Amino acid sequence: MARSCSCNDFNRAQLLRRGAAVAGRGLPRIEPGMPLPAGTGMDRRTFLLRSTGAMLSVYGASMLSPRQFEEGIAQASAAAPNQPVLVSIFMEGGWDALSVLAPVGESKGLYQQLRPTLGLAPGSGEPFTEDTRLMWHPKAKGLAELHGEGKVTVFPAIGYDPPDESHFTSRHYWEVGELDTQTRSGWMGRYLDLAGEPSNPLQGLSLDYDLAPALATAKMPVAAISSPSDYNFWAYGLDEPLTEPTLDTFGQLGALGAPSPAYAQARAASLDSSIIRQKMAPFIEHEGKKPYESPVPYPTEGGEFPERLAALAAMLAAGLPIKCASLTAVGGYDTHSDEKETLSTNLGQTVESVLAFQRDLEKRGLDNRVLIQLWSEFGRRPQENGSGTDHGAAGVAFLIGTSAAGKMVGEFPGLAKLDENENLANTSDFRAMYSALLEQWFQTEAGLVIPGAGPGAFGEVPKLVV
Repeated sequence: MARSCSCNDFNRAQLLRRGAAVAGRGLPRIEPGMPLPAGTGMDRRTFLLRSTGAMLSVYGASMLSPRQFEEGIAQASAAAPNQPVLVSIFMEGGWDALSVLAPVGESKGLYQQLRPTLGLAPGSGEPFTEDTRLMWHPKAKGLAELHGEGKVTVFPAIGYDPPDESHFTSRHYWEVGELDTQTRSGWMGRYLDLAGEPSNPLQGLSLDYDLAPALATAKMPVAAISSPSDYNFWAYGLDEPLTEPTLDTFGQLGALGAPSPAYAQARAASLDSSIIRQKMAPFIEHEGKKPYESPVPYPTEGGEFPERLAALAAMLAAGLPIKCASLTAVGGYDTHSDEKETLSTNLGQTVESVLAFQRDLEKRGLDNRVLIQLWSEFGRRPQENGSGTDHGAAGVAFLIGTSAAGKMVGEFPGLAKLDENENLANTSDFRAMYSALLEQWFQTEAGLVIPGAGPGAFGEVPKLVV
């Protein structure tokens, strides 16, 4: 994967968010106007473990025990085998919408004038069939393929008014679902507060080292796990072939009665640990061998991203009751310089992994109940700065899946009428997208989750689900 040239604002945002998710370490200094991340201050309980630094953390459930964890997951799985799932994938850093969907056919050669160095050549990528001015980036051909199958809804100029070009503030708005720097819960987290269960932390799953702020709840438990295949126990001096029978015995002992409170505490710990170990066993890697079979090949490049998507598909196939999942895509998109190489590499590896994930879901017969959302905090400025682009306003977002309506939402506004800051103007509001997902996908009244949502509040609510 390629790294972007990150600006200072972006670096501060990353530091602040990491500090918010690490219990007991405090927060870096917050500069005036920078909002606290959603979820700051949530209680976190780490259920286990040690193996290559992997861990499962449960947030917002300080009194939840592993025993309740197992029972809650079992009940949720039995109650909702066809639960709709939203997989949110964040393109970190503000990706360049005018490269992902390049307006190579814009009249009067405006695109070529604004992008003399970075501009894509007409015909170098697949044409975008819903607007002949636009062309898919050559590394986005997986999206073009799915779009041709009617499985991609495109938002060619999505944003909000007034736009904020700060990584931190704009990302916060998208995460919490409103233009309020004081909001402390994520938009998916508030949905889970309405529709979730108090003993099912897997209902909101962040496949990352930290909890995704968009999943931050006020009441219900949610979880973060860096790598399901690495989840395991470790004990000093204990190795195979003794590990398995020893841990099995600990679990059996934990199920016995206890003559005293001290014994009861020890046996409860043994039983709880055994429960988690058994629950995660199907996803743990052994001796370098994958713990599950994927029906389609996943890319070998892209770091942990394709591995996490493959694990997520396997978890859904196993019936784990996941309602909302969050991942961060490959690399970064804060491309102030060296954009051609950085964006091409990261976009290509991300799209190839997403395409594999969609095909995996289709092979498993899960595709009708999963939607994938690709989003970024903003787009880039139409005029290049030489080898890169600076922070802009409206960006591009995608909703992917067999159940996606597959029709463009909002028109591409063109380059002739930029906003007062010479940025692309938005033609759809991200809050309208969230409102449509809540009502059409999750069957939940949008106003209960998105403040101010209602008829016409953020423009027309688009049809996103067939």
